This record gives sequence, structure tokens and C-alpha cells, in this order.
Amino acid sequence: MAIKITEECINCGACEPECPNNAIYEGGVEWAISDGTTVKGSFTLLDGSVVSTDERFEPISVDTYYITPNKCTECQGFHEEPQCAAVCPVDCCVPDEMYTETVEQLMGKKEKLHI
Repeated sequence: MAIKITEECINCGACEPECPNNAIYEGGVEWAISDGTTVKGSFTLLDGSVVSTDERFEPISVDTYYITPNKCTECQGFHEEPQCAAVCPVDCCVPDEMYTETVEQLMGKKEKLHI
């Protein structure tokens, strides 16, 4: 499943540079599939909608860093554990129960993001 950042976030920013998918954004910043990935054209989001990879989306959080589940792969194929959780000083990077995905699904997402 994807990782989420809880309200305990202290906005230290340690997690953001660690994400190999560029799925972590500062609060209030819009996100796009193409940010930090090599995918071009269209992309199917978790809800099944197909979007342009360059389309900008509203921030998930305005006050704290956030992870977009459409890009989070729990670092599968890159690291043994989610790097955001490994570096978080307050342990606020936790599994997001709303987005349950298998390792195979996470690896498939990784392959789509990094052609």
C-alpha cells in the first residue's frame, strides 16, 4: 500500500529528497505524474481515470508535506524499505490503508513511472 504522512509532520523536509518517484511534495504545492519521472503522454491513476502526465493536480495537503498515492511505490524496486519512513524523525510516514496494493502492483507502477 502507499505511504501517507500524518498530521504529526513537523515539515522538516527530510523525506522529500529521499523519494525515488518524486511522490512527496511540500504542503500547498501542486503535483504531476511527470515530476521526477520519465513517463510521457497519458497515465492511469488509481481511480481509473486517464490523465496527461503533465497535468497539475491540487495539493493533497496545504499545511504539511504529503505523498501522492498515485506515484508512491513504497520504494519497491529501489530500496528494501520506504525511505521516507526511514528518515522521518517523528515517524509520521505510515502505510495508507486507503490504498492497498500488492508488491506486484507497486512494481508495475514503478515500471510505468520509470520507462
